[in-house]
Amino acid sequence: MGDKAQEPVPEELLEAVRNMNVADLLLSTAATLAQLGFAKLDESTRDLEQARLAIEGMKALIGSLEGAVPEEVLRDFNQVVANLQLAYAAAAGE
Repeated sequence: MGDKAQEPVPEELLEAVRNMNVADLLLSTAATLAQLGFAKLDESTRDLEQARLAIEGMKALIGSLEGAVPEEVLRDFNQVVANLQLAYAAAAGE
């Protein structure tokens, strides 16, 4: 049969969800949106509507994290949003 890892049972998945930290999940999602946003601004995969949606999603997530994560983390993510907005403006102007 091989060394296939045992798949988690539903109870293990439920326990993992119970132990999750919402702020960490939101930060992870914001980071994923940033990656997608930049990918959608790349010339070979450009989709300005998708990039705009990624930017707006990041802004919403970051706004909900105020007071829940360190201020420097928010500052760093806000800088990523600003960089995405500049890249979006440049792509839209081409």
